[in-house]
Amino acid sequence: MQLQCPMPKLDFDIITLGHGSGGLLTNRLLDSGVFDLLKNEELDKRHDGATLSLNGPTAFTTDSFVISPVFFPGGNIGELAVNGTVNDLAMCGAIPQYLSLSFIIEEGLPTKEFWDILVAIKFACEQAGVKVVTGDTKVVERGKGDKIFINTTGIGRIHPKAKIDLSRVEAGDQIIVSAPLATHGMAIMSVREGLEFETTIQSDTCGLNHLVKQLLDDFGSDVCLLRDPTRGGVATVLNEIARDTRLGVDIHQKALPILPEVAGACEILGLDPLYVANEGVFLSIVKPQAAEAVLEKMQQHEFGRKAAIIGSVVAQHPKQVVLTSAIGGKRVVNMLTGEQLPRIC
Repeated sequence: MQLQCPMPKLDFDIITLGHGSGGLLTNRLLDSGVFDLLKNEELDKRHDGATLSLNGPTAFTTDSFVISPVFFPGGNIGELAVNGTVNDLAMCGAIPQYLSLSFIIEEGLPTKEFWDILVAIKFACEQAGVKVVTGDTKVVERGKGDKIFINTTGIGRIHPKAKIDLSRVEAGDQIIVSAPLATHGMAIMSVREGLEFETTIQSDTCGLNHLVKQLLDDFGSDVCLLRDPTRGGVATVLNEIARDTRLGVDIHQKALPILPEVAGACEILGLDPLYVANEGVFLSIVKPQAAEAVLEKMQQHEFGRKAAIIGSVVAQHPKQVVLTSAIGGKRVVNMLTGEQLPRIC
């Protein structure tokens, strides 16, 4: 359930170039939204940067979000930006702590839409337990943007038990996916293509850091690698792992968790779910002796209820990903070439 934050009364209905001037209009825009909604001791200083205290090994990431449409079933660009950055830190084995947040707004964006995006950002930050501590706002001329782009940077400390390293991946390690594949990508595409199903496909965008922390708390070094298969999907991430480890990857079609409505949408559009972007999903490569226990732990969490072991790392067919089909045939799953789903995140 998302936060309900009444929008303040404003004397402007749309964002203009003046709101990016750095002057009075900029301050009105930020005061009416960003500083009030996202307030904390660092952001309240209203400085161009933030002074932070970090102890021990630290993870650092940055990302830009240009999704179209900016509002989609199950979320909007605001929570997507927070969740995407939080998840990138979690994949490093880090506990996210701080974010920067920068907006590039197209002239003419309704202030109501900007408010709704800010409320989603607040909700996602509270869910993840992170603070926005600095940022920036720019406004570009009409036609030179697409409503709003968001850039984020995230910082977090590495979990003391984390040993996330590609070099630790070995033949025999098991591959677990945390949630059904292709849900986010098909939520976006169903809106773009005007597809209607008995059940609306909702994006699964969410912050995965709490689930990852539980796995690291309980299993530590048994978790060798974490990856979130966003653009390019699961197929691309597995190909990257096979290429970089010089090992092979075997996966099984019957084991892949895919919602029926998502599978139907993929079939209608001629898309392979393995290549469709995800947002609330991560892959974990774990030691074989811990795989079943890791899976059970994941399935106890709301974001891991449909987790599944989908395959393993093997010594055979190095640098290749091989899928065993539902009828027992085998085929090589190559890396995505070109752009399958533009502006998906």
